[in-house]
Amino acid sequence: MDCVEEEVDFNWEEYLEETGATAAPHTSFRHVELSLQSSFQPGMKLEVANKGSLDTYWVATIITTCGQLLLLRYCGYGDDRKADFWCDVMTAELHPVGWCAQNNKTLQPPEAIKEKYSDWTEFLIKELTGSRTAPANLLEGPLRGKNTVDLIVVGCILEVRDAFEPSVYWAARVQCNVGGRLCLSYVGVNDSAYDMWMFYLDTRLRPLGWAKENNLSLKPPTDLCDLRSSSEWTEALDEATTEALKSPLPLEVFKDHADLSTHSFRAGMKLEMVSPSEPFHICPVSVTKVYNEYYFQITVDDLTAEATPTHVVCHADSPGILPVQWCLKNGVGLERPQGFESQDFDWADYLKHTGAEAAPDVCFPNASQSRGFCKDMWLEAVNPLQPSELCVARITQVKGRLLWLRLEGLTKPQPDCIVDVESMSIFPVGWCEANAYPLTHLLKTVCKCLVNGKYCCSQLFINHRCFSGPYLNKGRIAELPKAVGPGKCAVVLKEILTMLINSAYKPGRVLRELQMVEDPQWNCQEETLKAKYKGKSYRSTMRIVRTGDQVSEFCRRVCERLQCCPNLFGPTIVSDKCPENCFSQTKTKYTYYKKRKVGRPSLGENAQDGDMSKPARRRKKRKAIFVQKKRRTSIVGYHTTESPQVCQTKNTHSEIFTCISLATPESKQMQAHIRTENFEEEDRLVLETNPLEWSVSDVVDFITSTDCASLAKIFQEQDIDGQALLLLTLPTVQECMDLKLGPAIKLCHQIERVKVAFYSQFAN
Repeated sequence: MDCVEEEVDFNWEEYLEETGATAAPHTSFRHVELSLQSSFQPGMKLEVANKGSLDTYWVATIITTCGQLLLLRYCGYGDDRKADFWCDVMTAELHPVGWCAQNNKTLQPPEAIKEKYSDWTEFLIKELTGSRTAPANLLEGPLRGKNTVDLIVVGCILEVRDAFEPSVYWAARVQCNVGGRLCLSYVGVNDSAYDMWMFYLDTRLRPLGWAKENNLSLKPPTDLCDLRSSSEWTEALDEATTEALKSPLPLEVFKDHADLSTHSFRAGMKLEMVSPSEPFHICPVSVTKVYNEYYFQITVDDLTAEATPTHVVCHADSPGILPVQWCLKNGVGLERPQGFESQDFDWADYLKHTGAEAAPDVCFPNASQSRGFCKDMWLEAVNPLQPSELCVARITQVKGRLLWLRLEGLTKPQPDCIVDVESMSIFPVGWCEANAYPLTHLLKTVCKCLVNGKYCCSQLFINHRCFSGPYLNKGRIAELPKAVGPGKCAVVLKEILTMLINSAYKPGRVLRELQMVEDPQWNCQEETLKAKYKGKSYRSTMRIVRTGDQVSEFCRRVCERLQCCPNLFGPTIVSDKCPENCFSQTKTKYTYYKKRKVGRPSLGENAQDGDMSKPARRRKKRKAIFVQKKRRTSIVGYHTTESPQVCQTKNTHSEIFTCISLATPESKQMQAHIRTENFEEEDRLVLETNPLEWSVSDVVDFITSTDCASLAKIFQEQDIDGQALLLLTLPTVQECMDLKLGPAIKLCHQIERVKVAFYSQFAN
């Protein structure tokens, strides 16, 4: 048997459900939460049409936002919320403050507060002084109503801070925007090899014109400067600036950018840091330059003579910077500096050897926050060696503010990468799918084997025309493929069982029944099967046979447990006529395959020895009662091409096959029921529509109209439509609805009324 890793469709919900794994909470990804916020902010002012007064407008304040909906309050109401109202940015008539004056429109307060102030002009001047007005381009035009992140379109120009000089910026063009994660190319550079990925909230990004306004340099990137001449760089920048001014990037894009904190580092201080070039380990680093109160330079310690320095510009809140001894305190290995001769690294010796001081703890105010991340949580993360790639990732450990991530699906394995909890290169489960971006996910191991191998089986057939029993929906069965396999026994059987579970009226019940299929002599392996019902997920472990010689018996036992035809699925293909003749059998024949309750043995034509859980002497106290019901003349010789289940229902009406204990008080009640079962004329039901066509809602309405109204909720929960209603019998009602005998008999009386009406009104 050859096992290979194969690419398969990946679904986060299914994967987490199958493995019982946990997704990292969405709220842990602060940058993603910010990206989903509206461009409008509480407190912004705008002009909105006046309710109840045509062609007049008044100033309103944004109270809160919900997507493209705004909750507004007319100015003048103060803290009074009674007149707050919602409006849709995409459909309401909203304008920036000043629009009325520019367009000769009347600005007047609502009638309800008209007398509140004598001088409304003076009131507005005070109200608007120092306030923010809603940007015009978010109220009108192509950007109207868009979220902040959607304002960044392909072709937009931003300024990017130099990686090595914090006072130097250069323009970059947006090539791609994936949920706020931007692919940028420097203006004047036409080689995609130099493209870079940054989240739009990165502190290195600023609006066009930022450098000039803040007296900073606008120069090509230090490491790319030699690619073009000075005049070529200037020409490229002028063209880009002219292009950008035609449709400038709204400044609202930068409203959530964090203000930089001042730092207290000094040149010569040492600290620990996640390696900036290979984020798989933590290494000693030094502060080699302090630019100003916000920025400083860090250099990775390397004591070798031929060392090429690795520099990185940092600020007080840069991710991955840690105090001396952090690794020791958190039980994490610290990479020994290149050229440091001592085998056992000790900070005290190292500081003495280098004549340096450790950066004090006050420089690291947030060294321990974890933001809700825990070990074994799952998320999506950027591959640090391939920034355009996002991978399925598992957190293997959490230490303070650092996460160790194992990236799945990589063609070339790599060590766990280390990221800061504030990193903008990690994303919640489902982020790639929500933004239509490819996700590198787990590869599934598939074993390929010969059909005649010991652990393999040939095709297993799903015979749609065979009787499907009380648990499986005939319509859903009809939608299943005709065959599954060949392949590894456990894999083929798990796939076909999953299909059957998903074809059930009540999947959770079928899961429980399948757990009972077991034989100590079988060579089995445990597999997890799952089901969904009414928004809830169910999971159970089942023992599935591993060898081909046991597959046939296993399939037969499953069918037996599900009370369906033994040939519904298995190695036997049924073309026109089932060998079991299940088309003509009554539903009852299969109903008594299984045990009714623990300690109460099953009876009936096909009861199996293995199903008898009590001694034979107990069974002597029980016998079957055959109730032959009077056949209606309207169904004599009744034959159609309808589905077998409908025909079986009609046969069920002719012969009800019920097993109860004569030794119990309930038996007397049952006998009384049998004696009065024949319907009198006044008890007959007249139906306006064919019950075969009833929806679940129709069935619920009918049950509600009877003296069994309290049971209507069960029909709703179990999705019982008209076809399923006609299949119900006393045993299935008791078993599937978990009803006592009295209520079950009462309910069956109403069901029989529907059946009789169906035969007399619609059967012909």
